[in-house]
Amino acid sequence: MTHPLDTAIIAAMDTNLPKAQEKDPLLDGLGRRVKLLRARRGMPRRVLAEAADVSERHLANLETGIGNVSVLVLQQVAQALDCSLAELLGDETTNSPEWLMIRQILSGRNQEELKQAQRALTDLFGNAVKQRNHRIALIGLRGAGKSTLGKMLAAQLHRPFVELGAEITRLAGCSPSEIQALYGPNAYRRYERQALEETLKTYSSCVIATAGGLVADAASFDLLLTHCYTVWLQAEPEDHMNRVIAQGDFRPMADSREAMDDLRLILEGRAAFYAQADLAYYTSGKTLDQSFAGLMAALQAQEVFGPG
Repeated sequence: MTHPLDTAIIAAMDTNLPKAQEKDPLLDGLGRRVKLLRARRGMPRRVLAEAADVSERHLANLETGIGNVSVLVLQQVAQALDCSLAELLGDETTNSPEWLMIRQILSGRNQEELKQAQRALTDLFGNAVKQRNHRIALIGLRGAGKSTLGKMLAAQLHRPFVELGAEITRLAGCSPSEIQALYGPNAYRRYERQALEETLKTYSSCVIATAGGLVADAASFDLLLTHCYTVWLQAEPEDHMNRVIAQGDFRPMADSREAMDDLRLILEGRAAFYAQADLAYYTSGKTLDQSFAGLMAALQAQEVFGPG
């Protein structure tokens, strides 16, 4: 259903569009980021539209680069002031000289340098860095093998195995999918954070299988990186899909004939976050036994195993 205000906005935007339907680079980039952020969280467009209280058509226009032209005004003001949009809007990193200097130091750094900086800050401010290897957390998309390999790894190391989804269900009294449907993604993220905090408090040594979307919440992901040795279980998109379906879960195919494209987009949106893991391990083309043996060998090569 289209809101009256959205109808007026869309009409105004359509009136102001160039005849050739040329997209402004800022609006095009903004649309791409919105789409990637939505994919990173695993949220269908309909869910995001409802949560944001905008029409799905308005959101679709935004994602395709036909956004609110007032963004262009902000860009013009920022250019006139010779500052970034972030600085113009006054985000957290502009609140003090220290923040601005940190931004300047990190500006232009490549991905590897940024990762080194993040690790250095974690070492400086983290309280449990020396204990990270005692907790091994598996991250990645659904169908990566986190639960199956996690249970085998926990048994081999004689450590408790924690399925974070099961802990969320215990805390909420209903399944993660029901939380999402009844209360929305923000409520789910709160339960996920609580489940992770309780797990870290309860177990000084364990193996944790996380939900694929945990990386979408910066606070929860930082908590995981700080207190656990993280492993990104990688696989080809087709393997992710086939494994989920083989488990009897046909939800990936329920709502869209473009399910594989959606899965690829989700992986694209999350890949940079999954890549923050301490170790990436590829499972496609391997049997279960081969995957487990290879994972154990990779962890041993990194000297991960401490007291169980």
